Amino acid sequence: MKWAKSILLGIFFIGIVVGLGLWWHHQKIYPSTDDAYVQANILTVSPQESGRVTELNVAENDYVKAGDALIKIDDSDLQSAVDEATSELEKTIQKHMMAGSDVSEAIANLNAVQATLSDAELEFERQQTLYERRIIPKSTLDKTRANLEKLKADRDSARAALNTAQTQLGGKTDEDPAVRAARATLKRAQIALSHAVVYAPADGWIANLTLRPGDVITTGQPLFSIVEKNDWWVTANFKETALARIRRGQPASISVDMYPDMELTGKVASLGMGSGAIFSLLPPENATGNWVHVTQRFPVRIHLDYQPTPDQQKRLRAGSSVTAKVDTTELDTAND
Repeated sequence: MKWAKSILLGIFFIGIVVGLGLWWHHQKIYPSTDDAYVQANILTVSPQESGRVTELNVAENDYVKAGDALIKIDDSDLQSAVDEATSELEKTIQKHMMAGSDVSEAIANLNAVQATLSDAELEFERQQTLYERRIIPKSTLDKTRANLEKLKADRDSARAALNTAQTQLGGKTDEDPAVRAARATLKRAQIALSHAVVYAPADGWIANLTLRPGDVITTGQPLFSIVEKNDWWVTANFKETALARIRRGQPASISVDMYPDMELTGKVASLGMGSGAIFSLLPPENATGNWVHVTQRFPVRIHLDYQPTPDQQKRLRAGSSVTAKVDTTELDTAND
């Protein structure tokens, strides 16, 4: 009987060794970690204008679609700014139109002066011929010359007036710098007015909401968050000793602690270029005398094949714990 016990004990130890060997081989082929968490894009909603909240159309954990109106800010001051900018633009256009009338008047005046000047030049040439023939006295020719010089001065003044009017006009209405500046002011006021309503930037769920109607908010103030519906992934922190066989594109299976019967699939998207410790607020100082060798963990991003619906009961939550396992058998297949 003693030898039978020895045999059974030997078989027991052999079974343990074989089991450990199989477990080690399985862990090598299917590296896994329970240091893994669900992640999603989280958008922070902030207003682009300051004011008092008059409407709040969402509640905590509500599902919203991109473009839904979330909150509305009192827009009385913003509307007044639009009205003022509109009035200023109308005044500027009127000034431009008046400048256009001045240009037309200056052109008509210049044309009239030039026509009179042409007649005076012909008259001066005629009288100069008569003077050379001794038909008229020199005094008559001098009066004609003086009138001609006056008309030339009037022509120069008319040209200067036209140039001044054209400068004030600034070209066509849309090319007038003053009109363009007034239009830009109105555009800014209209954009500010449109910001009185804050819209959802993406599909997702409202989170971290403490805002209430009547609260006064300021530009850029974080109000609440939206957990995006699309693009869910798992950040799995694998030991550095398990990274040798993990490659981008390998399939992965995910077990969710929150729902033990839920099994998700995904693919390895990327491997972190630095350990979690190196990016911590106080990274370890290894150049000291009390250094201890610690196996580091590196984040591996696994994109999930997961598209939640608004009415889904078993829905993932950002930050929930999971267990990630990567299938690396393709490496052995490739070697064969």
